[in-house]
Amino acid sequence: MADPLWTAREAVAATAGELVPENGWNATGISIDTRTLKPGDLFVALQDQRDGHDFVPDAMARGAAAALVARTDCGPGNKLVVGETLEGLRALARYARDRSRAIRVAVTGSVGKTSVKEALATVFRSVGSAHASQKSYNNHWGVPLTVAMMPRDTDRAVYEMGMNHAGEIRELSTLARPHVALITKIAPAHLQNLGSMEAIADAKAEIFEGLHPDGVAIFPADDDQSARLREHAAHSAAAFMLEFGRAEGAAVRIEDFETGPEGGRGRVSVLGKSVGFHVPAAGTHWAWNAAAIFATAVAAGVDAEATADALATISAGDGRGASRQVAHGDGHFTLIDDSYNANPASMASGLSVLGATQPQGGRRIAVLGEMLELGPGAPAMHRALLDPLDAASVDAVFLAGDGMQPLADALSGDRLVAFETEADDLKPALVSYIAPGDVVFVKGSNASGVHRIARMLAEHSFGARGQG
Repeated sequence: MADPLWTAREAVAATAGELVPENGWNATGISIDTRTLKPGDLFVALQDQRDGHDFVPDAMARGAAAALVARTDCGPGNKLVVGETLEGLRALARYARDRSRAIRVAVTGSVGKTSVKEALATVFRSVGSAHASQKSYNNHWGVPLTVAMMPRDTDRAVYEMGMNHAGEIRELSTLARPHVALITKIAPAHLQNLGSMEAIADAKAEIFEGLHPDGVAIFPADDDQSARLREHAAHSAAAFMLEFGRAEGAAVRIEDFETGPEGGRGRVSVLGKSVGFHVPAAGTHWAWNAAAIFATAVAAGVDAEATADALATISAGDGRGASRQVAHGDGHFTLIDDSYNANPASMASGLSVLGATQPQGGRRIAVLGEMLELGPGAPAMHRALLDPLDAASVDAVFLAGDGMQPLADALSGDRLVAFETEADDLKPALVSYIAPGDVVFVKGSNASGVHRIARMLAEHSFGARGQG
């Protein structure tokens, strides 16, 4: 039988909390949500949008081993009482970090961080025991939860770190104390909060501040902010800096890359060694994703050939460019669901995938939701999407959100089929417009609501057949 993730004794040592009653218990996992709680989990009653203490009775009824709480008047069962539950979770994370010999990797960036994190987890699992952030658990509770859930015998762990404001990544990186810290790319996301690309680079570079002594800082060589990132890395505990990209001096250099609907193939030079690879995910951005993965993997002790083998097994996740055939009438159309989130850089990359996908006698259709948190430059950034739309030879465009008005104004002819303030209002026109043989690409910021359109298309009475 596997060792428990947490014993009552360890949890007390980690948090300096109090057991009520003084029972011993073993927890096999940690949960902050009773809807997904598994029997044997330690339930953490976070006080966030809702007070987790209200759900302790439900957690116990579902088989929780104990509850991490800040007060005892919240129902039956074993309790570990601490002063504040989020800090208690952070304390568990620090203890889990220190009791493990795992090589810890932290990943951030304006685009690509979840895809790269998932691919790194696949690479690490191919060579040993690995632990990774679930979904996009990359915020003030997601990172400590992920670190606290790390099994003690983990060989390598990879944590995703996100932010909306300066200072947030510093706190997360200091908690995780990664041996390797990666920045995928600096792009105009969160400009509304941070004000400039330089400020975005500074906020992302906070990931280097938590580096373990003799750690490795990894960042893109081709980025406009590369020099700024290098300066931050130089002032951190990093003993090594690895740059990736097409630049001649990059430690991991993209030598060649071609992409199509079935994915991309290319070669990279990894510390002077040329390695071929295939990645079954489409888009030109995967050249840089792959280079970042090779750089991070080699820094974590995985050789380039093993990384290439593992890369060939990955797939695009839900809402991140996954393609499927959706039955429609006597045929089908292709749905490219890239609806998880959007900024100008990821929009351009996603539209390049649409352009590389050949319709089977139909049209290329783009369903785009507004991009949020871009600040004063938002109108120009939305209007600038006209160029990647043209480059992708898009035949028809559906737009959602007030922020898309500049692009709607810039579209000429009859390419703009519908423009609505609310994404859901596009559904009737879109469903009646789609025909067999079409390729439908869906992307926008989460709050734009276009992810609901992607889900509707995939689950429509058309019926969906998953592909690949």
